[in-house]
Order: sequence, then C-alpha cells, then structure tokens
Amino acid sequence: MLYDWYQNIYFAQPAYFWLLLLLPLVIWWEIQRAAQHHATVMVSTVRAFSGARSWKNFLRPFPFVCRILALICIILGLARPQTHNDEQQVTGEGIDIVLCLDISGSMLAQDFTPNRMEAAKNVASEFIDHRPTDRIGLVIFSGESFTMCPLTTDKNVLKTQLYNVQSGLLEDGTAIGSGLATGVDRLRNSPSKSKVIILLTDGENNGGLIDPNTAKEIAKSIGVKVYTIGMGTEGFAPVPIQTPAGVVMQREKVNIDEKLLTQIATETGGRYYRAKDNESLKSIYNEIDQLEKTKIETSTIRRYSEQFFPFALAAAALLLLELLLRWIVLRKFP
Repeated sequence: MLYDWYQNIYFAQPAYFWLLLLLPLVIWWEIQRAAQHHATVMVSTVRAFSGARSWKNFLRPFPFVCRILALICIILGLARPQTHNDEQQVTGEGIDIVLCLDISGSMLAQDFTPNRMEAAKNVASEFIDHRPTDRIGLVIFSGESFTMCPLTTDKNVLKTQLYNVQSGLLEDGTAIGSGLATGVDRLRNSPSKSKVIILLTDGENNGGLIDPNTAKEIAKSIGVKVYTIGMGTEGFAPVPIQTPAGVVMQREKVNIDEKLLTQIATETGGRYYRAKDNESLKSIYNEIDQLEKTKIETSTIRRYSEQFFPFALAAAALLLLELLLRWIVLRKFP
C-alpha cells in the first residue's frame, strides 16, 4: 500500500533534494565531535570492567539517528510532495445515426462467419463502441420495418437490443423502402446538424408499402445522408431452409440490387459498399467511422493535494524522541 501511495506522489519543488548532500557532512561532523569529547582512562587491566556495559550504551547513537531521519523528513516536506486528480470534461457536436438492418431469412446465409446476420451484428456492435458521443438508433426490416431502439446515447441498451435481433421477428421479405423510411422518420425531428443512416441488406426490394425512391426523396428533403451496404458473396450462398424433415442447407443465388443501393447513397450524399466477407464488412464500417467524424473537445482539470503533512509530523515526532532520549533516558549528570 505504501508503494502504491509513493507511485502517485509528485514533488513540486524537487530542488530541495540537493540538501540531502549535506547529510554526509553532518554525520562526519558528529563523528568528529564525539571523538573529541570522548574521555579516556589509562588502566593496567580492563578485567574489572568486563560485563559492565548497560542497555544505555546501545541507545547512545539513537538520538543522532533520530535527528538525521528528522532532517530527511524536513527536506522531503520542503520538496512539497503532492498527489493530483485529473478531471476530464468532454464536449462536442455529435452525429445522429440510425443503423438500418435487414433481418430477412436470407440473412442466415452462411457465406459469412457464422452467418450474415451475426456478422453484421458483431461489426455494428464494434462501430457503436467507437462512437461514444453520438446518438444511435436501430431499425430492423424484412417484409415490414420496426424501430428496435430509438436514438440514444445509452450504448449498453442499444447493444442489448442489437443482440436480441433474430430472423423471424417480422414478416419475411425485403422492404428496403419501408426500412429506409422508418430510419428517416427517426431522424426527422433530430436537432443534430449531421444525420446519417447506415442501411445494410442482402437482397432486392420485394415488399413493403413505401417505394425505395420515395424514401430516398424524403431522406434528401431533411438532409439525411445514407450509406448503403450490399452484403453477400458473388454467385451462390448456402442458406438453411426449414423442411418437414428438419433444417437443410440449400444453395441460393445472391441477388443484390446494387443499382438501387448506389442510387440511394449517391443522391443523399453517402456511398455504396459491397461486403463479400467478414473482413470487408469490418473495413466498410471502419471507413464510415472515419468519414463521419464527431467534433470532440476534451479539457482536463488537474487538482493538486499537498502531502507534506505526514513528513512534517514524522519530523516532529523524531525530534521529540531525540529530546526524550537525550534529556531523560540518556541524560548526563555532572
């Protein structure tokens, strides 16, 4: 515990440590003085004095030792030992972001590890951790859309809702227009200057009550930037299919409407990306993270606390002990 305390000690005036160089001179002077005042008696034999040493003989150096230790404590106190606490205040202009996630049945395809949906959730979770000052919401869609979590700064709540997302929560299908429109609606009354949607899907629009182009125009009208991600490998991907005999793997063609996704992203000021594996998906979110930087200002307030009092108290106690030893226990009588 003492070592941990010392590790956090800082000295405001370390120049006083030069005074420690005087201690060898003080010790040399005391040795010389003691030698000059040491009385000698010439006797023919010391046999009569054998065993005559008392416990006081062992205590005679202690007053001087106490004085040296007291001087060390005084020097340490003069150097002003301190501890400090740093208080950080973070202010900045955050970005409102809605993650729009496709949860249709095809998101269970296993061309990603372990499948598309789990890979998308894991990368989205890391993205959330990198945005500490932003408000982020979560919208899911398949044949219809639903707000899983409104805009929030509570990242724990958001990530809990993200990991609760499963295929089958909504009617199956791929309603890109409805998912985008719901995400835009979450940002409609946002006071933030920057409003962003990250829309991830692995298919073509084939359902919903809102046309994707209509949702795109609404996004443009309120200044929402949309980044679109097409998720899936080229060609065919293994997809688990429920049959009366159980779940079987079936290879299905990967159909992504890249023209539509590119159009939505381009006209709203965002970008379209194609993710073909876990690594490319992660790099896409990292790139979006770099493109949409939050303005953060961090100010640090350092508060100092003086710690010289223990050294001053120790010095006083040592000087008092020296006086007690010198004038009471080891007092000399003429």
